[in-house]
Amino acid sequence: MKRYIFLFFISTFFCNAQINESDSLKVKGSLALTGFWQSGNVETLILRGRSDFSVKPWKKWVFKNTNSYVYQAFDKDKADSDFLSLNFLYFNPEQRFYPQVLGFVSTNFRREIDLRYIVGAGATYQIIKQKENWLKASLTFEYEETDFKSNQFNNSEFNGSRSINTFRGTLWLNGKYTLFKKKVVIKHESYFQPSLEQGDNYRWQAELTTEFPLWKFLSFNINYRRTFESVVIASQEEGDQFLTFGFTVKSF
Repeated sequence: MKRYIFLFFISTFFCNAQINESDSLKVKGSLALTGFWQSGNVETLILRGRSDFSVKPWKKWVFKNTNSYVYQAFDKDKADSDFLSLNFLYFNPEQRFYPQVLGFVSTNFRREIDLRYIVGAGATYQIIKQKENWLKASLTFEYEETDFKSNQFNNSEFNGSRSINTFRGTLWLNGKYTLFKKKVVIKHESYFQPSLEQGDNYRWQAELTTEFPLWKFLSFNINYRRTFESVVIASQEEGDQFLTFGFTVKSF
């Protein structure tokens, strides 16, 4: 007989808390955890977690950090064990236009990425600047190094080395819109990240979240995410799609 046990059901890993660094609050945070275990004819274990945090260390500076982790196993065979840390430092983000520096670190079991790190800088422009509705566009420039477990890729131009280093430019677009007297919140975040040196090396991501507030600090979410990377290990798919449901607990 199959048994289904929800280990955690506070939130879905893929829902985007989207802490707005332009808010006046000095400290903000949110935590999302979810899990699923099925045993019987098929054994499945899924654990996902995400934390979002921002703080004002100085008067005109804001530091924002997002950490996420996912683990999946099917019949005890590991399918995912991925970690991602996004770190931003903004100067004077309450203005319409403000600069930023960033640093990312990630691993990806399924895509056979041992380590990827990105460092860079850029600026953000607030197209719509309201408390409950906002739209921002950013342009950043980064240096990236990705270490793979294999040196054979879907594009033979990159074969022979397990490390790919490049400079990138990234266009970001993200926003939040409150509808029906705050009963529905729409959030989106997307980016396009081409290499400035290698024309066949680019990636993009688009994410859409519909949020239904249940309480000031608790919401139910439906999230859709689609990702694409043009350079992957040989025989792997370039694109992925995720549709997830869950809850988010936050402090603001």
